[in-house]
Amino acid sequence: MQGTILIADAIATNRIALKVKLCAAYYQVVQAEDMQQALAAVQDNPPDLVICAITLPGGGAADLCEALRASADTAQLPVLAIGNGDQSIDRLAALEAGASDVLLKPLDSTLLLGRARSLIRARNAADEWEMRDETTRALGLAEPAAEFTARSHCVLIHSDNTTCVNWANQLRPLLDARLTLANTEEAIRATSSNKPPDTFVLVLPTESNSATAALRLISALRANAQTRYAGLLVVQLAPDTAQAATALDLGADDIMTDGFNTAEMVLRLHAVLRRKRMTDQLRDMVRTGLKAAVFDSLTGLHNRRYALPHLRRIAEHAFETARPFAVMVADLDHFKGINDRYGHAAGDSVLVQTAERLRNNLRGMDLVARIGGEEFLIVMPGTNFSDAESAAADICADIGNRGFVVPGTPLPVHVTISIGLSIGPSGDDGNPLSPEALMAQADRALYSAKSHGRNRVNLSRPAA
Repeated sequence: MQGTILIADAIATNRIALKVKLCAAYYQVVQAEDMQQALAAVQDNPPDLVICAITLPGGGAADLCEALRASADTAQLPVLAIGNGDQSIDRLAALEAGASDVLLKPLDSTLLLGRARSLIRARNAADEWEMRDETTRALGLAEPAAEFTARSHCVLIHSDNTTCVNWANQLRPLLDARLTLANTEEAIRATSSNKPPDTFVLVLPTESNSATAALRLISALRANAQTRYAGLLVVQLAPDTAQAATALDLGADDIMTDGFNTAEMVLRLHAVLRRKRMTDQLRDMVRTGLKAAVFDSLTGLHNRRYALPHLRRIAEHAFETARPFAVMVADLDHFKGINDRYGHAAGDSVLVQTAERLRNNLRGMDLVARIGGEEFLIVMPGTNFSDAESAAADICADIGNRGFVVPGTPLPVHVTISIGLSIGPSGDDGNPLSPEALMAQADRALYSAKSHGRNRVNLSRPAA
C-alpha cells in the first residue's frame, strides 16, 4: 500500500467517490462521518494523510487542524481540505489553521493524487529525520537547539518584472522574511552562494513551452546540494492540473493553482518556511550530535555504531505501518588488490569516492553506513523490492562504469561492487524480521553475488 488516508466527510457519496479514486491508486482508506469520529480514528491508528470536508458535523477542517496541532503526536499530520468555490473565507481559515491545501470541487483526480503523493512523501521524510533525532538522543549525543534563528530569505521568480515588483510590494509588509526578486537565470546563480535562499516562489508562465522550461528549475534546485532542502512554492497563473501534479512530483512543497492572492500566499509561505526550519533543526541536531561518535572519519558516512540501532528503529516503524523497506550489504570487489598494488592512500581515496557515489544514487532519507573496511550498509525506508533492485543496479553501474582517480596513479583505477539485497519488515510467517535476520539475508545474497562473478546485485527472496 502507498499509505493510509483518512476521509472525513458527512456525505456518504463523497466518501465513496474519494475512496474509489484513492483505492485505485493503492492507498488504504479509513472513513469518518464527523469531527468526533475523525479524531477517534486518528488517535486509534494515525493515518499518513487526512482528507477532510471544509465543513463537518461538530466542527470543520479548521477545527480539525487545531485539534491535531494541540497534540505532539498528531501535530505534523498533513490535512487536505475539500471545499466549494463559494467557501473562500472557510478556505483561508483552514489554511491559517494549518491545512496543507484546500482543493475545490469538482475534484480533479490528477491533482488530488499528486497532492496526496507530495504530502505523504513530505510526511515520510519528516518521520525519517525525527527517527534519526530519536536515535541520536537514545545514544546520549544530542545537543540543545540553537535559540537564535536568522531571518529567512525568499526569492520570487517571475518572467514579468513589473508584475513581480507589484506582488513583492503587497507581500513585504505581511511576510516575516526578506523577499528578493529574480528571473530563472538569476535564481540558478543564487544557488551557488555561500548562503542560498531558504525558499523559492516559482511563477509558471501561461505559455506551455515556457512553463515546461520553468518546471526544470524544480529538478535543478532539488539536485543542487545547496538548495536540496529549500522550500519551494509554485504559482500557476492559469489552472493546469497535469502541470500542477508534475510540479509536486518533481519536488515542489506547495502549489497555488489559481494565481496570486496576497493573503493566501503569505499563509503558504509561512507554512513552507516553518516546515523548513523544523527539518533544518532536526538535521542540524543529528549532524552535530552524531558527527564525532557515530560517523566514519574517512568517508563521512555513518558507522556501525549508529547504523544498527537505527536499522532497528526503521524495522519497528515499518512493521507498525506495514511499509516495506530495503536492506543492502555492499562490498567492493578485490579491494585488497588496490591497497597492495597502489598503496593505502589510493585505497582510502577509492573508499571516499565510493561513499560519495553511494550518496549521489540514494535519497536524503536513506541510510548509508560504512560497517567494515570496504563494506557498506544501505537502508531504504518505504521502498519495495523492484525499486530497491533498480537502485542497487544503478549503484553497481555508477561504481563499475567510471574509473576512480587516485593519487600516484596516471590512469583511473577501475573498481566494481557486489550487493546483497533483502526486504523487510516481515518474513514468510508474517512476523517481523529482526535487523540481524535482514542483514544475514543480505549477507548471504552478497556472498552469492561474489560467488557468481562479482559486480552484480543478488536478491534474497522478498517477504510474502
